[in-house]
Amino acid sequence: MGPDTIKELLMLTDPQALAQMRRHYLFHKLPQAAFDELCKTALLRQVDANQPIFQQGDSAERFYLVVSGQVKLLRLLPEGQEKLVEVIPFNHTFAEALMFSGMRQYPVSASAMQQTTLISIDSANYRRLLEEQPAICFDILAHLSLRLHQRLQEIDTLTLANAGRRVARFLCQEQAHHAGTIQLNAPKRLIASRLGIQPETFSRILHRLIDAGLIAMDRRRIDVIDAHGLAHYCES
Repeated sequence: MGPDTIKELLMLTDPQALAQMRRHYLFHKLPQAAFDELCKTALLRQVDANQPIFQQGDSAERFYLVVSGQVKLLRLLPEGQEKLVEVIPFNHTFAEALMFSGMRQYPVSASAMQQTTLISIDSANYRRLLEEQPAICFDILAHLSLRLHQRLQEIDTLTLANAGRRVARFLCQEQAHHAGTIQLNAPKRLIASRLGIQPETFSRILHRLIDAGLIAMDRRRIDVIDAHGLAHYCES
């Protein structure tokens, strides 16, 4: 039966979920008739915390919009370790790029980090509708290019041998998007996994940055006090 099990699925009729989907950049320029047709094969999916959405290697037939909650994407490495790839927040999509890559299987596993509501969208149906609306593709490509640029920045961070520089680079990238205040969207152990370091190393480096007067921290909130100093730390 695929990654979507019947007991978790509802027909997509909820007005708020439909309105949220309509506002998303993947759908907001679709003609109404095309949007209505897409919604006929879209489903509303409720997933409990820590429950899987799909597994690495499953057939990649659908992509998802997070209506509420959070989703983590994990990749199982050849040596058997799981590595955090990305945390998908509210109102973001995931697995949509596979439609254009030709990949037939999900390269990662996805699971809910908390009680999560998703819109599950038929990839083949969406791609067919796009082929009938070529002008819309340019706007979508612009958004996908921006996401690719962000992924390349993250890869640059992971190539840094020094763990302190990885953490500082990560904070610099995050604060650039959040005007100096960072709200960590995942537990520290998952962020540490994403940066390729141990959780205790991540905590130790954060305390080092606090002692240096570069950041202040309260639970998952981090305030960048000295952005110039933090940027210099990235390069030192």
